[in-house]
Amino acid sequence: MSPSICFLSFVSKLSLVVLLLSVISFPSCLSDRVTEFALTKREESDLKEQNKEEVVMAEEEEEELDPEDLEVFSPTHQWQTVRPGQALPAGLHVQLNLQTGERLARLPNNENEKSDERDPSKNKRLGPIDLDPSSFTTQELKKALAKMKESTKADDMLEQKAHQEEVRRRFRPIEKLKEEFRELNMQLETDFEIMTKLINRFNSTTSTLEEKIAALYDLEYYVHQVDNAKDLLSLGGLQLLINGLNSTEPLLKEYASFVLGAALSSNPRVQVAAVDGGALQKLLVVLATDQLLAVKKKALFALSSMLRNFPYAQQQFLRLGGLQILRDLCTESGMETLHIRIVTLLYDLMTEKLLLTASQDNDDHVQERTQQYSQVNLDPAIVEQGWCTIISDLLKQPAHDSREKVLRTVQVLLALCRDNYKGDQRLNHTLSLLRREYEELAAEEQKEGDEDGYFKELLSSINSIAQQLK
Repeated sequence: MSPSICFLSFVSKLSLVVLLLSVISFPSCLSDRVTEFALTKREESDLKEQNKEEVVMAEEEEEELDPEDLEVFSPTHQWQTVRPGQALPAGLHVQLNLQTGERLARLPNNENEKSDERDPSKNKRLGPIDLDPSSFTTQELKKALAKMKESTKADDMLEQKAHQEEVRRRFRPIEKLKEEFRELNMQLETDFEIMTKLINRFNSTTSTLEEKIAALYDLEYYVHQVDNAKDLLSLGGLQLLINGLNSTEPLLKEYASFVLGAALSSNPRVQVAAVDGGALQKLLVVLATDQLLAVKKKALFALSSMLRNFPYAQQQFLRLGGLQILRDLCTESGMETLHIRIVTLLYDLMTEKLLLTASQDNDDHVQERTQQYSQVNLDPAIVEQGWCTIISDLLKQPAHDSREKVLRTVQVLLALCRDNYKGDQRLNHTLSLLRREYEELAAEEQKEGDEDGYFKELLSSINSIAQQLK
């Protein structure tokens, strides 16, 4: 037999032996593996049961926790997601994921990395924090929060007390000031006390004319205020002023009218009391009789303050012939300074009625006011007494301000006086003269760079009136 054949026979026998050994050892290995798998399954089942018990315990603990309990983030050297509502200890590295919106935080990896908490001893917000979650309880956290709230309230109380002490240090009470003024022979008085003294001085029979005039002059300063004017009424000073209109002294009439006009201005309660006290009749008497220009000027001021926004007084004014008295003043020589004041008063009385009529508000107050104004027959009286011509003739005034007031009054009167104005040659001639004058003045304004100047507005009013009269 050749050597090669012998070698092959030996290899085949050896392979057969290895195969037999493998078959014999396989069951034992399989049993070992099965045992290992069984142990693994037991361990996994034990872990699942343990996890279930932990979940149940965690749920029970969560049910016992108060919703307001503080949850502190427990940082490590790995990045962790920060849940909403968790409090972050100082000194952590924090990142914000711009795509998901999650916040990540971790401890600094080494001493060389920068930290936001440079000096933990100076951190007054949270103080030193134990990072071990099991080192504090819910009750301890509640107590800590309660102490923080108490300390905050204590700080607020201290700040409030400090502020009060600062106010006491900088300012002194009124009683202390009165005492100091009293030591200096000075007395700190209220407006009511001052007005009482002024009224008594004006009403005293021992006061001289100069003292009474001085008292009225000072009183006028105080009654501009609405509350002080009401105090004047309660003190009886209003009736004293009305009686002062009957004085034979022109200065007393003048200053009594002056104070009366200041008290009546935009004060309905005082207006009603003045009409009931006879002030309207006395003012009309002053305007209708021979008086100094200064006296009539102040009387007209008081009358205007009484009539504005007071339809009952306007109705009584027409009934007593007040419009006729004003017309006589406009034709009286030496009273030219009163003409524009009278025109302004008539313009105000007409426009306040027109504005109320055009109002879209339908509340009870507006309806009541509309009913009151419907009883004031001012427009027919203006046409009957010839005010259309009287007012248009005032366009000859040289002052631009006076012309402006007359022009705006003529525009309001166009609805009443259109027929009179269309045939008035003097008015048409006056409008032509004024148009040429203001065209030149408006052109000069435009050259100076003022596109919408004062004279251009007056020219526009003149052209508007002329256009409506064609």
